[in-house]
Amino acid sequence: MDRTAQHLLGIQNALTDNLISDDQKVDKFILPDGAVMTAKADSVSPINFVHIDGLVVCEYHLLDQTAQLVISAVGTQFENTASHVPSFRVIEILPSSSSPQASTNDISVKDMWATVYALFTLYHSQEVIPVVLSHLINNSEELRSYLLRSGLGRTAHAPTAPKEEIYLHRATFWQGAGTQGYHTRGWLPPSPFTVAPFPYIQSFTRTPTVIAAHPLRPPKPKPGETLFRRFCPSIGETLEFTYFDLGSGSDTSEHLDSFHRWHNSERVNKGWGERGSLEKHRAYVTEVVNDPAVLPVIMSWNGEPMGYAEITYLKENHVGPYISDGPGDWDRGLHVLVGEDKFRGAERSTQWHRALIHYCFLTDPRTEKVMAEPKAANTSVLKVQLDSAMHIATVFDFPYKRSALVCVPRERFFRLDLL
Repeated sequence: MDRTAQHLLGIQNALTDNLISDDQKVDKFILPDGAVMTAKADSVSPINFVHIDGLVVCEYHLLDQTAQLVISAVGTQFENTASHVPSFRVIEILPSSSSPQASTNDISVKDMWATVYALFTLYHSQEVIPVVLSHLINNSEELRSYLLRSGLGRTAHAPTAPKEEIYLHRATFWQGAGTQGYHTRGWLPPSPFTVAPFPYIQSFTRTPTVIAAHPLRPPKPKPGETLFRRFCPSIGETLEFTYFDLGSGSDTSEHLDSFHRWHNSERVNKGWGERGSLEKHRAYVTEVVNDPAVLPVIMSWNGEPMGYAEITYLKENHVGPYISDGPGDWDRGLHVLVGEDKFRGAERSTQWHRALIHYCFLTDPRTEKVMAEPKAANTSVLKVQLDSAMHIATVFDFPYKRSALVCVPRERFFRLDLL
């Protein structure tokens, strides 16, 4: 099969909804707040359970009916014949007699979100999951309001269609719907840094490489503050992004020690060209920490540092003039290195790269694009980026390297089955 055919097949697979395989499990799945979740999708057993920290928080089962979310065909001659729109089994969510709220048959909002997480992990290839909330749930109206008001779900688009089913949206779930302002179980830990989008007021940057008007950027997080946490089932480990901690005075923090060691390795130096002394690297990171437009991040697996990333605002970055239609006010850029050899490899690279993009989009709903500019000849990095639904917008020349400008828009990233 030639490259073109392989690429088209990849696109087709990404756009095609496939049913879940029998007996797929969410086993010892660590939620962002540290709770451990187990769930099972079993086509044989009529009842399935969602356990959190050993307790059954709810039950669910697949009904003998399907539902189809028809949108653009509503009001046309194709409304009742839109066979290209997939139909999915409806899932009923019920309280559990052994749940923490058994006496009232309630399901808490944060456990409802975790249940949605379980369903989109089990049925990840479905763009929507139609659910009904059992009348046995005492607070079913509260949960229904939560799902609809947060944007996690919607009712049927057609005015005459039944409104009992709620269509959970994969795209809105991964965009953080139903987390901030509702509970503290989301991928962005509670922090003043993530309370709400920073308000707009104009600022300005003038440097030897940038002259740009742009929005004022929010204050930086605290050193060592955890910014993002997500369990990756295919790896079986939790990925974390932490704001760089330089340490105090002349002390060498774990972050700076790792950064110094990584940049003095032949492999990393070949890509970044920042080999040098500890003081050189302290000065480098200090400059980045003091730059309002750059967020220096240490990436780790299960708490062990593995790499470094700089998340930039493109508007005040030197790549901005090379973007043909100009960067958006909140569009972000990525510069990344994996420092530890044991954490290299295609599967891990796919996970942390997609997670970085996920983080960029989560932190501000106004971010429409995430971009990067690797060396045009760096095919291994480009493969990781293309596998994250990025495309090559152009190839251009910096004064010091030829780069490929790669980009992923928000809509595409969340529309596809990438997380």
